[in-house]
Amino acid sequence: MSKPEAAPSGSPVSAVAGTAVLGAVFLMATSAVGPGFLTQTAVFTQQLGASFGFVILASIVLDLGAQLTTWRVIVASGRRAQDVANLLRPGLGHVLVVLVTLGGLAFNAGNVAGAGLGMNALLGIDVRTGAAVSALIAVLIFVVKEAGRAMDRFTQLLGVVMISLTALVTVTSAPPLGEAMLRSIAPERIDVLAIVTLVGGTVGGYITFAGAHRLIDAGVHGGSAPTMRRVTRAAGQAIGLASVMRVLLFLAALGVVARGHLLDPSNPPASVFRIATGEIGYRIFGLVMWSAAITSVVGAAYTSVSFLRSLHPVIERHWPRVIIAFIALSSAIFLVIGRPVRTLILVGALNALVLPVGLAAMLLAARRSDIVGDYRHPLGLALAGWGVTVVMSALGAATLISELPKLLGR
Repeated sequence: MSKPEAAPSGSPVSAVAGTAVLGAVFLMATSAVGPGFLTQTAVFTQQLGASFGFVILASIVLDLGAQLTTWRVIVASGRRAQDVANLLRPGLGHVLVVLVTLGGLAFNAGNVAGAGLGMNALLGIDVRTGAAVSALIAVLIFVVKEAGRAMDRFTQLLGVVMISLTALVTVTSAPPLGEAMLRSIAPERIDVLAIVTLVGGTVGGYITFAGAHRLIDAGVHGGSAPTMRRVTRAAGQAIGLASVMRVLLFLAALGVVARGHLLDPSNPPASVFRIATGEIGYRIFGLVMWSAAITSVVGAAYTSVSFLRSLHPVIERHWPRVIIAFIALSSAIFLVIGRPVRTLILVGALNALVLPVGLAAMLLAARRSDIVGDYRHPLGLALAGWGVTVVMSALGAATLISELPKLLGR
C-alpha cells in the first residue's frame, strides 16, 4: 500500500479527493498529449481527411474501455498497478516495472526533444539548449516540498494553454464542420491501424496508469459506490480533455487540408499552425509543442518512478529525487545521441505491450475479492477491456517482429 499525501484528519474521501482528482485528470490528459500526439493527428488528417473523425470517435470508445477499468480497479484495490499484478502472479508486477520504466525512459527522450523543438519554434533558440532548459524546468517542479501539488498545478495551467491556443487556430482555419460531422459517423474510409495507433498514443504505456497512480499517491482509494462514481467521472474527463485537444487539432488540420494545402512532412503540425495563421501561428505552435512536451516529460517521469517506488523503501522515501534523476537521464539520452535512434525503437515497441499486459492484469484482478474487496466490475467494461487487450497485443507483437530485425541490422 503506498503512502498517501497528507490529508486533513478525519476528512471523508470526497472532501480530500477534490484537488487530487482534478490533478489526476490533467496529469493523464497532458501525458497523452505529447509531441507524437500532435504529429499523429496532423498526419492522419492529411491521409484520411474528414474520415479521420471516425477514427477519433472509435479510439475514444476504446480509450474509455481501457481507462475506466484501470482507474476503477487500482483505486478499489488501493494499490499501484505493479502491486496488483504481483498479487495475481508473483513477478508479473516486476515485468510491468521493467516495461513501463524502459518505455517511459525512451519516450521521455523524445518528449525532451519535443520540448527543445517547441522552444526553437517559439524563441528561435538552439534545440539542444531548449531541451536542456526545459528539462531544468521539469526538475524544479520536483524540488519543491509539495511536489505532487506543484505538478498538478503545472499540468492544469499548460493543459488550458494548449487547448485555448489550438482552439484559436481551429477557428482561423475555418474547417468544414458539416463534412467532419458526417464523416465521423459515415466515413469514406476506415483505417484500423490509425485507430490502434491513436489508442496506443492516448492510453498506451505509462499513460495507462498516470491518473490512477496519482489518486493512490494522494490517498484516494476504496471500492465504495461514491468513490467509484468519482473515479469513473474523472477517467472520462481525462479522456475527454485529451479528445478535445485531438478534435481541435484535427479540425484545424482539416481546414488547411480542405483548401488544398500540403503539410510539411518534416513537421506536419507546425505546418497546420503556420498555414492557418501565418508566422504568428508558427510561434503559437512552438508554445503548444513545448507545453505538450514538457507536461509529457513530467507525466512520464512521475508515472515511471511510481512503478519503481515499490521496489525499495529508499525509493519510496526519496521519490522526488528519483524523478529528478529519471528526467536527467532521459535528457542526457537526447543531448548525447541528438535524438532517439533505432536502439530506442525496440524499447518503444515494448511500451506498446504495457497496455495489454497491464489491462489484462487489472481485468483479472477485478475478479479477486482478496484484491478489490466487495467491488464488482461491470460486465460491459470487462468486455470492452478484453477487446482493447486483444487489439493492442496484436499491434505490439507486430511492431516487435518488424523492428527487431532492423535493430539487429538484418
